[in-house]
Amino acid sequence: MKKLVLMLLLFAPLSLMAQTATPKFGHVNAQAIMESLPDFIKARGELEAQSKQYENDMKAMQDEIQRKSDEYEKNRSTMNETSRTEAETALNQLMQKYQQAFQDNQQALQKAQQEKLQPIMNNIMTAIKTVGKNGGYVYIMDVSGGIPYISDTLSKDVTEDVKAEMNKAK
Repeated sequence: MKKLVLMLLLFAPLSLMAQTATPKFGHVNAQAIMESLPDFIKARGELEAQSKQYENDMKAMQDEIQRKSDEYEKNRSTMNETSRTEAETALNQLMQKYQQAFQDNQQALQKAQQEKLQPIMNNIMTAIKTVGKNGGYVYIMDVSGGIPYISDTLSKDVTEDVKAEMNKAK
C-alpha cells in the first residue's frame, strides 16, 4: 500500500504537467490580409491615380524646362548680356520650381498613404488581437516581417482566422 501511495505521489506531478495547456503560438501574414481587403484595393487605386497625376505634372514641367533650355541655347549667341542673364535666371527659377514641386508631391503622396493605409492597418491589428485573445494565443507573429522559420507543430497560421474576424467586424 505504501508503494502504491508513493508511486501515485511520484507520478502525480507528471500527470498534472500533461494536463496543463501548452502555450499556443500563431503566425499571420498581415500583408496578404491587407492585399485581400476591398478598402486596401480602393486605397491603392486612389494612390496610384494620385501618383500618376504627379508624374504627369512633373513630365509637363520637365518638357517646359527642356523647351526653354533649348530655346536659350539656340539664341544665346545672339542675346545681349541682360537678356542672357534674364533667361538664365528664368531657367534657374524653373529648375527650383521643379525641385520644390517634386518634394511637395512626394510629401503629399506619403501623407495620403498614411491617411489611407493607417486605418486599414489598425483594423488588421485589432482583428489579430481579437483572434489572439479568443484563441488563447501567447503571441502571434507577423510573417510578412521576415521570420525565416516557423514550426508548424508549435505555431498555427491564423491568417484565415483574422480575415474571418475582419469580415465579422463589418
